[in-house]
Amino acid sequence: MRKQQKIMKKALPKHVAIILDGNGRWAKRRGLPRSMGHYHGASNLKNITIFAYEVGIQVLSVYAFSTENWARPQEEVEYLMGLPKTLEQQFKDAFDNKDYAIRVMFSGRRDRLPKDVLELMESLEENTKHHTQMILNVCVDYGSYTELTEATRQICQQVKNHEIEIENIDEHTIQQHLYTKELPPVDLLIRTSGEQRLSNFLLWQVAYAEFYFTKKHWPAFKEKQFIQAIKNYQSRQRKFGGLKE
Repeated sequence: MRKQQKIMKKALPKHVAIILDGNGRWAKRRGLPRSMGHYHGASNLKNITIFAYEVGIQVLSVYAFSTENWARPQEEVEYLMGLPKTLEQQFKDAFDNKDYAIRVMFSGRRDRLPKDVLELMESLEENTKHHTQMILNVCVDYGSYTELTEATRQICQQVKNHEIEIENIDEHTIQQHLYTKELPPVDLLIRTSGEQRLSNFLLWQVAYAEFYFTKKHWPAFKEKQFIQAIKNYQSRQRKFGGLKE
């Protein structure tokens, strides 16, 4: 509780996004298979999500599987496809606990996912849709290029159907066709494992986000590091392109 009090006095980011990087490297350093890194990464996601909930974060978006991750070894892809099931198992106590009203949603393509994975994702979304305290947005088969391309196609189809005029297309129009149309813009983006790039993640949504990079691999990113990221965010002056006196 003391740790939380240090950051709760100042303005919190409403929407925090995390690129969960370094599971494989964390496992390799310990002589473990990469799958064990992903397992511990999923376990850590539960801990960080609950801590974010307790701190007061409204939305937590995590990059779990990108559109480019299909190029990884088949064994690893199959393991990552089991992430929704792992989430269900890891979060079971939290979902059943009335103290944690966490809604789960998934962002990304759904046409390439195995049927059982898709059904489980839809079940998690349905079973938690009434939760209003926090949203855990898990990005699976997600890529901003694909998201923006699909949004453009949908808008073009609406123009073709005379449902919208070209001159009426604005930022709000695009926003309403994104996977994350229900969510506020990202305030703080965290990437673990030392890499300093966005990797096609939430490119539209992070337009005015503050970035925080840490060398900690995701399984080793604990409450202490999360607090450091939030305190760093709170130390910055957000101008959104303007000037503040």
